[in-house]
Amino acid sequence: MTRLSAREMLDVLIDQGSWTSWDITLPDVGGSAEYADELECARAKTGIDESILTGVASIRGHQIAIAVCEFGFLGGSIGVGAGDRLTAAIRRATTQRLPLLVLPTSGGTRMQEGTTAFLQMVRITAAIADLKAAGLPYLVYLRHPTTGGVFASWGSLGHLTFAEPQALIGFLGPRVYEALHGSPFPPNVQTAENLHQHGLLDAVCRPEDLAGLVAATLDIVATPSRASAVTPASERVVDTVPAWLSVQATRHVTRPGVQDLLATAATDVVALNGTAQGEVDTGLIVALVRFDDVSCVLVGQDRLAQADSAIGPAALRQARRGMRLAAELGLPLVSVIDTPGAALSPEAEEGGVAGEIARCIADMIALDVPTVSILLGQGTGGAALALFPADRTLGTAHGWLSPLPPEGASAILYQNTRRAPEIAQRQGVRAADLLASGALDRVIPECPDARSEPKQFCNRVAAAIRQELASLAMHDPATRLRSRIGRFDRLVASAPSVAAESA
Repeated sequence: MTRLSAREMLDVLIDQGSWTSWDITLPDVGGSAEYADELECARAKTGIDESILTGVASIRGHQIAIAVCEFGFLGGSIGVGAGDRLTAAIRRATTQRLPLLVLPTSGGTRMQEGTTAFLQMVRITAAIADLKAAGLPYLVYLRHPTTGGVFASWGSLGHLTFAEPQALIGFLGPRVYEALHGSPFPPNVQTAENLHQHGLLDAVCRPEDLAGLVAATLDIVATPSRASAVTPASERVVDTVPAWLSVQATRHVTRPGVQDLLATAATDVVALNGTAQGEVDTGLIVALVRFDDVSCVLVGQDRLAQADSAIGPAALRQARRGMRLAAELGLPLVSVIDTPGAALSPEAEEGGVAGEIARCIADMIALDVPTVSILLGQGTGGAALALFPADRTLGTAHGWLSPLPPEGASAILYQNTRRAPEIAQRQGVRAADLLASGALDRVIPECPDARSEPKQFCNRVAAAIRQELASLAMHDPATRLRSRIGRFDRLVASAPSVAAESA
């Protein structure tokens, strides 16, 4: 693999002529004469004075602070000087309210400086924590190789984390492993592609493609939303459609889902991948999204992907990652509900699916950013409820919400599934019933069914999202939060109970 130097990396990444260095004067770290010679040789070899360069530049018009490692300088190792320089740059980015992109390539701690160098990782991590607490985007691009303390500190804290193709990325350097254990580290584990497959990276991209990905991200997270509040168009709610017809309509394989919504109606989409903790569930999407002039974090259940993988604990942990991202970046959260239900398996139980549902509900209730939930289609059980509590709750005309599939409720009440249509009607699962009870604020029309007008339907849903987010932006946060929680105290019954008639 061809390894780009720090300056070559900047050349392919930033807008020409936009670099301004932030590099501070290096401290005198002392050490042996042998170490002093090593430093001089590294400076002569690379033409730079330390293993990291810092500064500010523009990437496709976006101003951004940047820190880039130079592997040719003592393996990109981090000592006191590099730690000082990086920490100062992070704090300057925080003060100037700039997003930060770091591009590490490093073997970790500089062994010549020992434990003092090792402790730089704490300083750097603390500075990153302050930057993120200020609501500023922190992006990471892991280059070949990135190992040791760098990967175990500031290299693993990005809001989004990208990596170079075929890059060696890992906590334990393979040479160290072999020296300690007397055998090579198993192949293809510490590769960017493998880590992406396991949900630890959001994307693997070539250096020349990174500028586009960074710019797309900043288009969403660093560009203010400009939409003003719009009064929704009058929407006729038809409440004569039988509940069972809606259940069947939402289960049809050609009904538009969250992927269609994004492909049709989103202006910009940057997808995240997995939990960032070693899990991936394709049944749930987390993405930074812009609908025209309104940005949000979208957490959406992909109904078609759930045919192979029902919503399990990993999917719910992905959802919670999206919620944390929205809170840290101060972006609204949009949750899209479309699920036949949570996974029912020993693996789901052992993975803590019930607890993750509970934690999703708790997180949704407590988020201090504006939230909108959309009942796009099926809304079965705890997997649906996990994404439901929001400042504004919307449903499509055929959307429905139920504690169990109607067949399951029929089996509990009547020991067979034949009365599922009746149960669905009487439980008040329809969007029209949920609107009447106060569980929904608005029903988005289907004319007469989303399958017959997929593009128009997706655009109608996106317009509703924009309208609701623009309206919520004008509300006092404390009042908004009280109203979100109070909704569930004000619900009224919209359908007769079936429990009294159970056989």
